[in-house]
Amino acid sequence: MLVSRCSRAIAGALLTLALLGGAWFVGSAEAQQQLAQATTKRAKQAAPSAQMSAEQKRKEAINSWTVGLAAGRTEGAPLQFAAELARVVDDGDNMRVLPIVTRGPFDNVFDLLYLRGVDAAIVYGDVLEHFKNNPEIAGIAKRINFLMNLFPSELHIFVRPEINSLKDLEGKAVNFNTVGTAAAYSGPIIFKQLGINVDAQFIPHNVAMEAMRKGDKFAATVWVSSKPLPPFLKGNFPPGFKFLPVEYSDKLEYYLPAYLESKDYPALIPEGQRIETIAVPALLAVYDWPRDTDRYQRVSRLVDYIYDRFPRLQSEPGYHPKWKDVNLAASVPGWKRFQPMQDKLDKIVKAPTPAAPVRPKIDHALARAQAARAAPDDPREQERLFQQFIEWTKQRQN
Repeated sequence: MLVSRCSRAIAGALLTLALLGGAWFVGSAEAQQQLAQATTKRAKQAAPSAQMSAEQKRKEAINSWTVGLAAGRTEGAPLQFAAELARVVDDGDNMRVLPIVTRGPFDNVFDLLYLRGVDAAIVYGDVLEHFKNNPEIAGIAKRINFLMNLFPSELHIFVRPEINSLKDLEGKAVNFNTVGTAAAYSGPIIFKQLGINVDAQFIPHNVAMEAMRKGDKFAATVWVSSKPLPPFLKGNFPPGFKFLPVEYSDKLEYYLPAYLESKDYPALIPEGQRIETIAVPALLAVYDWPRDTDRYQRVSRLVDYIYDRFPRLQSEPGYHPKWKDVNLAASVPGWKRFQPMQDKLDKIVKAPTPAAPVRPKIDHALARAQAARAAPDDPREQERLFQQFIEWTKQRQN
């Protein structure tokens, strides 16, 4: 009996061992299979690493020399200028400008200051006046510079027959179009600088113009845009409706002298007459990044491309005709030019050699040629641009 019990115990132990051993062998096979699957998976994952590296390089190449340009609304001139500039400077991965549809040149200031990826923007020249006393945007004049003056937006003050001077508008209702437009932004600034206090209104101009025809609810409408403006070419206006002259003075810190003439508005201005006014310059502005940053190098390269290819914008077909009015050397009141562009313009004036410390020589032929390109059909304007350049050069010498 004892032997039988021992035999059964030994047999049970051997069976248990056998079962355990089989389980170990089975477990070992499963482990080996899992290990093989993991190895295969790692191998498959390792293969795209080279591809990922190439993709990363492509990503860096695309981003290295791309500049975001805050332009404006789809229907406005700023977006067209931005698109044409992007076209002429495009050089694959070496230089690329991305025009961005925005709320407009006023809000572009915020995009330039705060929006990621934006290093350039089209803004109005009087933004400094608007923001210089704003504590939330300290030292804006030191944070953004300009590359070049783009197109002028002339001030049009259209008045009823009983209004004959700016002083006559004192205390009267004057419409500046809807909030967000150039007139609604620049108009009140201009009137403040002129010292004329008016009852500023901000409704659609077409509504205000109709009210002007019917009565004296509105004494004037103020427009800020590149001439000629379609509403003044289409409509028939009652006798006495006219544009008021605005004389340029030192009080108008951020503006340029301009004029309206008969060829602009033949139904409102007699042939041979001009009406003095001012223009709000639209600028290509850039953020003044520190010199040791990648973004400074990016904007500096943009300067190289603009300077080298700018003549194409003025001479090749298919570009906006107002590019011919752009003078790279023209200064903008109250603004500092981005230093890399200023350095390039300074090369127009031949610097004196150490052996002959004389005043820099002005290349009159080059200056007159550029003036002729800017105003090909207007000798008087050519002369004005030439004299402006001479005066600018003399100021640089002093």
